[in-house]
Amino acid sequence: MSNKKTNRKLVTIAMLVAILIVAIDVTIVSTAMPKVVRDLHGLSLISWVFAIYTLTTSVTTPIYGKIADLFGRKKVFIIGVILFIGGSVLSGLSQTMMQLIIFRAIQGIGAGAVMPITFTIIGDLYPGEERAKMQGMFSSVWGIAGLLGPLVGGFFVDQISWRWIFFINLPIGLVSLLLITICFHESFDKKTSHSIDYFGAAAFTLGLSSLLYVLLNAGQSFAWNSAPVYALFAAFVIFMVLFSYLETRVDEPMLPPSLFRIPVILVSNLVTLLASSVVIAVNVYLPMWIQTILGKSATSSGLTLMPISFAWPLGAALAGRYMYQVGSKRTAVIGTILVTLGGIWLAALSLGSPYWYFVGIMIVIGFGMGYAMTPTTVLVQSAVGWSMRGAATASNMLMRSVGQTVGIAVFGTIFNNALSAEKISSGGNTAVHMAHGIHLVFICVFFIGIATLIASLLLPSHQKVVAQQKSVAN
Repeated sequence: MSNKKTNRKLVTIAMLVAILIVAIDVTIVSTAMPKVVRDLHGLSLISWVFAIYTLTTSVTTPIYGKIADLFGRKKVFIIGVILFIGGSVLSGLSQTMMQLIIFRAIQGIGAGAVMPITFTIIGDLYPGEERAKMQGMFSSVWGIAGLLGPLVGGFFVDQISWRWIFFINLPIGLVSLLLITICFHESFDKKTSHSIDYFGAAAFTLGLSSLLYVLLNAGQSFAWNSAPVYALFAAFVIFMVLFSYLETRVDEPMLPPSLFRIPVILVSNLVTLLASSVVIAVNVYLPMWIQTILGKSATSSGLTLMPISFAWPLGAALAGRYMYQVGSKRTAVIGTILVTLGGIWLAALSLGSPYWYFVGIMIVIGFGMGYAMTPTTVLVQSAVGWSMRGAATASNMLMRSVGQTVGIAVFGTIFNNALSAEKISSGGNTAVHMAHGIHLVFICVFFIGIATLIASLLLPSHQKVVAQQKSVAN
């Protein structure tokens, strides 16, 4: 029994390490991007560095989640970590922005496995209220990543080389691989035959890729009212309709339609999608404001963003500990209210905003994310049994990735179009034009915050959720 507990602890550590290197990616890369752009040249491609990562994560997350239900969690997790650290090393060796974008795609394919399988394994290892506490702790890793990412990224950029923001993933990833290989022993009912939803995965990938491409290029490479835009939007609709049709016809759908007929999963995933787009905006555009507009160093921008890294884990820990007492819906609503308040504050930023504005925004949004994300993850996992938990968790991670993917595409379009309209190249005040573009992004974030709050109010009551959990357990 003691050996079993020890293994569980070591597996938990392996999961924490794995989710940390994936969670830290966005914050550490966003801190280093101004330097990366200067070295590799390609400001117009900056959105693709983030978007391609979240795109490949999005399209592979539900695939890995389903494969984990069919073949077990361990193999899928190991494959994901290997791909992630392999893509990291290649990214660090990039000589052009296009190479970096390609290698970031490989990173995202690996992250697509690490994120859902980590939360799924924790859901398997810990039952009931203990699961809520553990999910709260794992959700807090995103806050810790927000602390370490800017600081580590700023240190590497200022003192060594931005390439080490990628190389550092190799030794850390190997630790996680070693622990999971030695200590994790799973048992599950192996099916004699498996049916992988390849066509559904292809349709989903093509549909989401079409949407991403048009959002990142419309208004830049071609006009919004041009034939390519209409064609890409049509492709998005056609492939997503085809994907929905295929999911109802295959034996082992990538995203089982039955999941989205469960109200608590549907609404929880919507909250996750909207809240994740707020986080990507903060991670990408606040460092840009601090470094480009205020003229601070990468390390300084990391220190300025530090408060979110204390607030998020604290909020997640409190939510995980007390959500069964306060109520899961009330906990999530508290979180979305705070996220909305953070959006209001972002929209109020100006060139003369004092330093404490940034601190306050980070604290408010950090607490909000901790309170909002923890109950939604637990609710999704508790609504189904073991055989569907991987797919259900993957659906929640998918919404997190899609929120970031579509969010960065939309924000990138707003920002780039604003810069084009201001015609920076004509010799105007660059800082003012940059501030205008980023401010428009933050106004958009404000409206997304309101939508997140409205979505959380649609969550089922705590009593209904508890009743659902008991029926699943029985």
